Amino acid sequence: MKATDSHLLRLSQIFQKTQELIHEFKPDELAIEAPFFALNVQSLLKLGRAQGAAIAAALSQEIPVFEYFPKKVKQAVTGNGNASKQQVAAMLHTLLQTNVSDLSLDATDALGVAYCHFLRHQPYPKSVESIPKRTKTRSTRSKKSEAWTQFLRTNPGRQL
Repeated sequence: MKATDSHLLRLSQIFQKTQELIHEFKPDELAIEAPFFALNVQSLLKLGRAQGAAIAAALSQEIPVFEYFPKKVKQAVTGNGNASKQQVAAMLHTLLQTNVSDLSLDATDALGVAYCHFLRHQPYPKSVESIPKRTKTRSTRSKKSEAWTQFLRTNPGRQL
């Protein structure tokens, strides 16, 4: 979009382009990054409005919308909620086994949101038999206590 375009025209273009993409690719769901912080309040407001236009386009087509905070996306992709954009891009390259170096960091962020959504909405196993059985585990505190008790039994001279 041109910098000279009015903000309202940009919102209209976002809405229309999102609808075009929906008609072309026929997605079942929309995953979007939730804004949570900005140094400039005006920037946050504009971002929120732009996201609202995309969300409205999806909802107008009865497509459910899912929002993810940036830390959750980074956690899902890299295992670290404080990962950099470059780390997210590198991990997506590895996970998806595809070259993402041609994409902008904004595009790899969007891909990260999609990957996060994919991970969060994996279908459950089809049968109960395929669910791994959980064994009863003791809390960390009781394990540590048991370890010290065992240590003191095998090393009686070390007691205080």
